[in-house]
Amino acid sequence: MANAPVQRMSKLMAKTLRDDPADAEVLSHKLLVRAGYVRRTAAGIWSWLPLGLKVLSNVERVVREEMDAIGAQEVLLPALLPREPYEATGRWDEYGAELFRLQDRKGTDYLLGPTHEEIFTLLVKDQCSSYKDLPVILYQIQNKYRDEARPRAGILRGREFLMKDSYSFDTEDAGLAQSYALHRQAYQRIFERLGLDYRIVAATAGAMGGSKSEEFLAPAEAGEDTFADCPNCDFAANTEAVSYEIQPVDGSAVPAAEEIPTPDTPTIETLAASLGVEASATLKNLLVKVDGEIVAVGVPGDREVDLGKVEEHFAPATVELVTEADFAERADLVRGYVGPQGLEKVTYIADPRVAPGTAWITGANKDGMHAKNVVAGRDFEVEEYVDVVVVQEGDPCPKCGTGLTLDRAIEIGHIFQLGRKYADALKLDVLGQNGKPVRVTMGSYGIGVTRAVAALAEQTADDKGLCWAAEVAPADVHVVAAGKALQTELALEVSDKLAAAGLRVLVDDRAGVSPGVKFTDAELIGVPKILVAGRRSGEGVVELKDRRTGEREELTVDEAIARLTA
Repeated sequence: MANAPVQRMSKLMAKTLRDDPADAEVLSHKLLVRAGYVRRTAAGIWSWLPLGLKVLSNVERVVREEMDAIGAQEVLLPALLPREPYEATGRWDEYGAELFRLQDRKGTDYLLGPTHEEIFTLLVKDQCSSYKDLPVILYQIQNKYRDEARPRAGILRGREFLMKDSYSFDTEDAGLAQSYALHRQAYQRIFERLGLDYRIVAATAGAMGGSKSEEFLAPAEAGEDTFADCPNCDFAANTEAVSYEIQPVDGSAVPAAEEIPTPDTPTIETLAASLGVEASATLKNLLVKVDGEIVAVGVPGDREVDLGKVEEHFAPATVELVTEADFAERADLVRGYVGPQGLEKVTYIADPRVAPGTAWITGANKDGMHAKNVVAGRDFEVEEYVDVVVVQEGDPCPKCGTGLTLDRAIEIGHIFQLGRKYADALKLDVLGQNGKPVRVTMGSYGIGVTRAVAALAEQTADDKGLCWAAEVAPADVHVVAAGKALQTELALEVSDKLAAAGLRVLVDDRAGVSPGVKFTDAELIGVPKILVAGRRSGEGVVELKDRRTGEREELTVDEAIARLTA
């Protein structure tokens, strides 16, 4: 093994900080800045300093090795992309404000790639003409761009971020299933090698499209995703993907609907208090506009509507709440007293909990009036059932009925069976065995390389600082010269021997810096092993410390080298 160069902290382009950045909200943001791994360039845009780049590169290396192991071929496509392919698939408009759009000096439209399905599809269309050319898996590790409205949490949610995106191309659905399984297994190996605690959960496809979709989530307080987990079976899903079957009940014995006076009860809380009933007995009807058309969303009164799910259902249409002006234009819509019975020119969708036969107390479409014994399927019709409520802790597992638990997590990977959405839009065909054109089926698979670094920081840090696994750490050992000339001389000597043995060494040889500051920095930086040349340096004795466990032992220099290189 070639000698690895020793990185001296006296020459290192990185300065540690004692205090957290003023704008830092999450642990990874605080520690990566304080430890000298990254620096903010602009909102959502980050520069990687030498230590941070080493960690990022190590994550990249693990991803690359496991992708190569499944036979994937690495390419590199441009980040600056033409408008036309994205217009052909509809995503030029679907991405909305998140898409970085720009024009060249001739007024031609371009975009900065948020993901590359279209461009990979065109590449395969250009290169593959026969079924004999497939299956093929292509991937790249490249910067992606999204114009986040509120970039936050350091590198967790940036406008520029490093991502591995791969794409499979098959002639049959069975081949797609195999390519999907290969990626799923590769992702498990990647995240296990990185030392990440993760969950595989069912997910929605979003703007990507396609059928089957799963996310790889790293549980962490800083996570922006919430997932539901069943303690009794193998069910796990992003809360956006939790779905229930419609279970009709027999409502034949429910008396006829009856209007009742309920003055000054425009909210579920005031209505339930006035009538002395549980909020769950009432029907909440939220009005939204979908591309300007009013839609009513019905859910039990004790539940909140998840607008994200509503937007997902109607995508790429624009969804917004109705306003006072909208009510003023529609005299038949009475704010606070809307009910589904008798609504005109309003599409009515409802959560599966509003199943046929269920009876409700709901608005009577008159000021100060509600109606009771209003039965779904008898007194009003639901045009479409959609899972639209905010999932709560304790909701029944859709699979076994046990109460679900909820946890926050960081999305670190996502895999999709895209099917033929992009192949249809861009006419990707190859000649089949019978000489006739065959439409290709695709999969799309992403790993957030930048996010994986943040997730590792979130999951493994302690009260002293970062604490990297050996696979991704910026060095194998951090040598500290805890003293003056004698200690520094020994520290550099040991560092050279460790490097000669093939280890990556970071040595703190800074002059004029106290041992206390050096120890604090070593723990903040988080290299797995810390070797201290201290008070017994004259005897050739050093102290070896495990960063994670805190265990220490005094060893001779030769013993320490043997231990570290074993």
